[in-house]
Amino acid sequence: MRVALVHYWLVGMRGGEKVLEALCELYPEADIFTLVADKSSLSKTILSHKITTSFLQHIGGLKNYQKMLPLMPLALESFDLSGYDLVISSESGPAKGIIPPPDALHVCYCHSPMRYIWDLYPQYRASAGFIGRFLMSLTAPWLRAWDVTTSMRVDHFIANSSYVAKRIERYYRRQSTVINPPVAVNRYAISDEVEDFYLCAGQITPYKKIELAVEAFTRLGKRLIVVGGGASSALKKIAGPTVQFTGVVDDASLARYFARARALVYPGLEDFGIIPLESLASGRPVIAFAKGGALETVLEGRTGILFEEQTVEHLIAAVERMELEHGTFDPEALRRFAMEFERSKFVSRLKSHLDQLLTAHRGRGGAGRERKITAPVSPKLAASDGQLARVI
Repeated sequence: MRVALVHYWLVGMRGGEKVLEALCELYPEADIFTLVADKSSLSKTILSHKITTSFLQHIGGLKNYQKMLPLMPLALESFDLSGYDLVISSESGPAKGIIPPPDALHVCYCHSPMRYIWDLYPQYRASAGFIGRFLMSLTAPWLRAWDVTTSMRVDHFIANSSYVAKRIERYYRRQSTVINPPVAVNRYAISDEVEDFYLCAGQITPYKKIELAVEAFTRLGKRLIVVGGGASSALKKIAGPTVQFTGVVDDASLARYFARARALVYPGLEDFGIIPLESLASGRPVIAFAKGGALETVLEGRTGILFEEQTVEHLIAAVERMELEHGTFDPEALRRFAMEFERSKFVSRLKSHLDQLLTAHRGRGGAGRERKITAPVSPKLAASDGQLARVI
């Protein structure tokens, strides 16, 4: 069986690339197709596969790929996938828009429908300059039409969270199976030493709403450490003396921050959210906005505290609650919860599901598509009795 793995772009090793890495191990002979690739930033597992890039790589796309969104449909459709039996697209930016062979099985692991043309389009457009806003207004309608049209090229969708599954149904009118992404929980450990600071972690982008945490902790006069790249001068300007920006740190330093923080502050609306699970794997609870993928890992009073509105006032109230309830969170219980998302369990669930899809596909003679998949395989600790429940 010839397998093609299609990933939107390879410029680092974040959550999407960890899923691709697992797919590479499941299919060691698979070929990788991607819009652009920075091989210096990739793992040995991914580099051990043949990687084919698009023409965007040769016209400055490695540095400016985010500005080349209107060219991405053409670049994806230029890939020749003739002769492949299984095509797995890893979708966050456009990836599912490849043209699969007529008899191949095309499975899309969807981290998220493209945020910047769907639900987060107003935020991205507002943060762009005048020319950027004009170009986005011009190109977004036909990009949405292309995105919906190419969803019909997919035989089966896998969503990385229940929240993403709902968005797939909303924008593409397709059902999906939920398999949460892998978390490197063994990279983190519980520390006996907890310091008097809260933590924000991850790449700083507008939808993560880091400014809410910065302003809240400035008002409270409590210590906040913001780890990650992308902090603008405007964000730093509103920060008081108790807020510290570290920039990007190495994995060992990040693990120490997780282990010693009082809690993680997670004010954005995320598709799933691996960072809260990294905090839980370190035995530290989470303060999170009560919407999106965070609801699948941050359980009120069990693994953290939720706040209902993305405002400074609601976040301040949540921090004050955490100060009162911090001692009720058992670090060992938090880590046990996070272990349900560890990498080997993800690989096992994904392999089992793909094997079922392949068997069904062969039984139909390699043609046809199931429009509805209703057997979810996403683990979640039920809030009522602590037993694992299968939910979408």
